[in-house]
Amino acid sequence: MMPRTADRQQEEVMSTASVDESPAAMDKEEKACSVSNSGGGEGSLDRLLPSVGMGRPPRKRTTSQCKSEPPLLRTSKRTIYTAGRPPWYNEHGTQSKEAFVIGLCGGSASGKTTVATKIIEALDVPWVVLLSMDSFYKVLSPEEQMLAASSDYNFDHPDAFDFELLTHTLRKLKQGKSVKIPVYDFAIHGRHKEWKTLYGASVIIFEGIMSFADKTLLQLLDMKIFVETDSDIRLVRRLRRDIMERGRDIEGVIKQYNKFVKPAFEQYIEPTMRLADLVVPRGGGNMVAIDLIVQHVHSQLEERKLRWDMAALASAHQAQPLPQTLSILESTPQVRGMHTIIRNKETSRDEFIFYSKRLMRLLIERALSFLPSQVHVVQTPQGEDYEGRTFHGKRITGVSILRAGETMEPALRAVCKDVRIGKILIQTNQDTGEPELHYLRLPKDISEDHVILMDCTVSTGAAAMMAVRVLLDHDVQEDKILLVSLLMAEMGVHSVAYAFPQVKIITTAVDKKVNDVFHIIPGIGNFGDRYFGTDAPPDWSDEDEPSY
Repeated sequence: MMPRTADRQQEEVMSTASVDESPAAMDKEEKACSVSNSGGGEGSLDRLLPSVGMGRPPRKRTTSQCKSEPPLLRTSKRTIYTAGRPPWYNEHGTQSKEAFVIGLCGGSASGKTTVATKIIEALDVPWVVLLSMDSFYKVLSPEEQMLAASSDYNFDHPDAFDFELLTHTLRKLKQGKSVKIPVYDFAIHGRHKEWKTLYGASVIIFEGIMSFADKTLLQLLDMKIFVETDSDIRLVRRLRRDIMERGRDIEGVIKQYNKFVKPAFEQYIEPTMRLADLVVPRGGGNMVAIDLIVQHVHSQLEERKLRWDMAALASAHQAQPLPQTLSILESTPQVRGMHTIIRNKETSRDEFIFYSKRLMRLLIERALSFLPSQVHVVQTPQGEDYEGRTFHGKRITGVSILRAGETMEPALRAVCKDVRIGKILIQTNQDTGEPELHYLRLPKDISEDHVILMDCTVSTGAAAMMAVRVLLDHDVQEDKILLVSLLMAEMGVHSVAYAFPQVKIITTAVDKKVNDVFHIIPGIGNFGDRYFGTDAPPDWSDEDEPSY
């Protein structure tokens, strides 16, 4: 095959093309970055192919501010991309952009995973997910297990894959939802009991021998790439992999290759090459093709980038009455007195922590009163019945928005025995003013729980909105989320209530204003710095909690 010019290569990125590499491209230095979070049957192709600590001196702040420093954390073994995930939804709280999905197809051992890894490295963007079709082999029956043990089961036929589960999973992941992925063990020809969770993809790279072998699946792919590798090279790679990594013997591997792998490639895989937008000869070493792929993905991500208008968000609900989903703790003399102490800039750190904890306890108790309950009759020590009430739900889970929200966890644990706790780190990008998701750890099977989402101050509501969106993406029902905060601005209340009208909002006080840099007025100061004893920078804001 003759090498193509750069102009010609650029023109063929989105058409069926076979791109070769030049010697100059092979000498190009690779960029340092990291991967984020994370039968020879007789059937035809009709089904498969489409018609075409207290008392200590103040400490320095340790939370990152996402400024101009390179978003890289380098260790001796790898480089980790530390940039946060920007909003993937609009000001209304609804999904506004889908992940960009790259489909990688090719014969067995053609180098699809290597190409995927090279693309991820060259992309140099956070929140990239690699999804392998190997995870979606069907569960084998006892009879099929026996055939697999003797290398007589065809793993290279479309019927070997669970396309229904695969399509459902890829569609949810593309929509920004959390998904569970089966873990397939080739040594035992079966799935592990524990599945892994994937979430938060801006780019999804989906690879497998049958990636193009289903009409519905093809519709989910934004870019289709076929990895073309010589059959002899693929056989050598398969021998090495199956013997060294999967515990097979050489006779079994060759038997399976001749009986199933080679015929399946010729019947089902090779014909799908015509569906590809790009054909990559020689796999991961072809940096010319990989550079073209990366350029196209970058352009697509730029087109899909969401721009938040914070000024519009601030003025959208001016003069509107407070929503009915808001509950404010009664302003008793005790509550008012505690607010007087913690709002006072002269209050010592010890006093600030003590009275903040008192308010948190009252706030959590108030929030629990909104959980569903049912009648429950018990017998007293005197032998009499007492008609009481008990929680009517599966579980209560607390989720704190770091770092300030974490200070509310002891209050929740004090009144809810054995409560599960999750954590979300959201910080403000100082260049764009947008919230960014940096870290996420949620308990398993949270979808049926009632969730108490905790943050100490809410100014614009943007971080709270992102946290609610994360919970919804993990299939938590909106009406089972309770947002609790010590202090909120009216702007933040309206923003959350407008985007998520079924979320219950509970706070001890609501201040009317935020200033031009989104500080709550009159406010409480930077809660995290006052509580933890850290030094706020000159340009501190309520958002740097990191909630705003």
